Amino acid sequence: MDNVIYTNTAERSAAINIGGKEYELVLTTRATKAIAGRYGGLENLGEKLMKSENFEMALDEIVWLLTLLANQSILIRNLKNKNVPEELLTEEEVELLTSPLDLAAYKNAITEAMFKGTKRNVESEDDTSLKNAEVE
Repeated sequence: MDNVIYTNTAERSAAINIGGKEYELVLTTRATKAIAGRYGGLENLGEKLMKSENFEMALDEIVWLLTLLANQSILIRNLKNKNVPEELLTEEEVELLTSPLDLAAYKNAITEAMFKGTKRNVESEDDTSLKNAEVE
């Protein structure tokens, strides 16, 4: 397990403000499973959002996704701070504390969180001692 590097949520999240409170959108394995259950996989997510039959359905999907991703950071904090759990954000709260214009702006944050959540950090091993070694 020496090759496993644990990242903090800030490295794999995007921040948004809902109702004057900042939330981190984090794509976790749990969120990925929920997205796969709803859309059939991450690759189908964009297509589903673009092909929503009507404006109301598109808004519902964005609200669901925002709530899911914002709650991941709360769940992570609650896991680490079991004595002081924070309440999860509800879809109703997101609907009441945002405007359709806000939701359009949050699309970039959703995309950023998804990108960071699926990003792979590749590190090469230090082979400098072998690079310039003489061959006998």
